[in-house]
Amino acid sequence: MNYYPPCANAHDKVVGLTPHSDAAGLTLLLQVSPVAGLQIRRNGKWFPVMPLSGALVVNIGYILEILTNGRYKSIEHKAVINAKEERISIAAFHSPSLGKTVGPLAEIVDKETPLFKSLSMQEYAKLVFSQKLNGKSIIELMKLNP
Repeated sequence: MNYYPPCANAHDKVVGLTPHSDAAGLTLLLQVSPVAGLQIRRNGKWFPVMPLSGALVVNIGYILEILTNGRYKSIEHKAVINAKEERISIAAFHSPSLGKTVGPLAEIVDKETPLFKSLSMQEYAKLVFSQKLNGKSIIELMKLNP
């Protein structure tokens, strides 16, 4: 659960959550409040994701990008603070269990070279937790040829 209280100086001094992509495979996000705060980056510009009552936002994370060898891209996003209203959201992150391997699926890389390393889920988790939330930095570390 994420709680972002209102902040009068929000526009230039306060960050809700820095730009990043999720390390999970999929993230399901319920925007509980009718207040905009989630933004996604597309072509270098930030766009708001307007809350729809009862709707889930589905974010593709790094693991799905890696499993599909880049066919599906993780989405860079951030949370911004509203100057007058609180914002609440609930996120559920979905990833393989620790005994699994994170890497391009064999069915996908038969015809092309793998773009990403394969790591155990434990090694991947260590890599993720050793990094800051910083844009798409983790996917860059997973590339075979950055």
